[in-house]
Amino acid sequence: MSRHPIRFGIATGQQRYEWPQLRHLWEVAERAGYDSLWTGDHLYAIMADPSESTFEGWTTLAALSQHTSRVRIGSLVNCNGFRNPCLTAKMAVTLDHLSDGRFILGLGAGWFEQEHRSLGFEFEPTLKRLRALDEACRIIKAMLAEGRAIFHGRHYEIADAICSPKPIQRPRPPLMIAGRGENVLLKIVAEHADMWNTQGNPEQMKGLIEVIRRHGDRIRRDTDEIEKTVVITLCYRPSREQEEEAVKFTAMIGRTSAEQARKQMMIGDQQECLDKIELYRRAGITHFIFMLREPYVPDEVARYADEVFTSARRD
Repeated sequence: MSRHPIRFGIATGQQRYEWPQLRHLWEVAERAGYDSLWTGDHLYAIMADPSESTFEGWTTLAALSQHTSRVRIGSLVNCNGFRNPCLTAKMAVTLDHLSDGRFILGLGAGWFEQEHRSLGFEFEPTLKRLRALDEACRIIKAMLAEGRAIFHGRHYEIADAICSPKPIQRPRPPLMIAGRGENVLLKIVAEHADMWNTQGNPEQMKGLIEVIRRHGDRIRRDTDEIEKTVVITLCYRPSREQEEEAVKFTAMIGRTSAEQARKQMMIGDQQECLDKIELYRRAGITHFIFMLREPYVPDEVARYADEVFTSARRD
């Protein structure tokens, strides 16, 4: 049985919005009772025309923190290769103060090669990116919890990095690591993460959680303390056209078939959604982060919370 309560969030990102629309959506979502809200860390529109409007994620999150007061906030997830880990730590502590201790630090190794190349960021081979992520986690955790870091590694040389003030959350804001590579990435999760995020169907999630547990056993860490989260496309009471479009979108972002995409989506009426939530809960997932197709309709976001999530929390 999980130690974590069931939670629901929305990953809105920050592309295809005007600022007043995005701000209003977050205000509505907080009033509706969502537990977490998330921007992204892409510097131009993904899975869309790259020239479409896209705000920078961290500065957008800082602004949105001033228009919410209860909901947990974060970026799903930050690309380690875009920033030196000392800068990431300093930005994280700033956001923790701006949000009065509501910030979650999401971190991943990065995956979108085209974005890296087009913007001048080096895109290292997968193993190098993962090793850099592991080192970054060590540096960031030390800076946030202890206020300074000295580190000599393969990828980073940190002479004496100071982080002041310390964060509001103690010992530090939660670190959520995203990804699903079983040999290296999930080993990093088992060692460093307070939260873990990926996407997949319930059966896949159950298997990945077992891999995390085995990695934890090797280092004598109880990985039940890691909050398991999933990104999932929600398509509530859709028309046939809306359903087909949502499946196509999910298959594209997950780089999978339409058949597999359907297995990792929440499609249908209230009972169908509740049944799918229960399957994920049995697999070990307690925090559901929903992706909806832009532009989001604030009234619909509130309706999802009222008709589905309230019932799921009672069960």
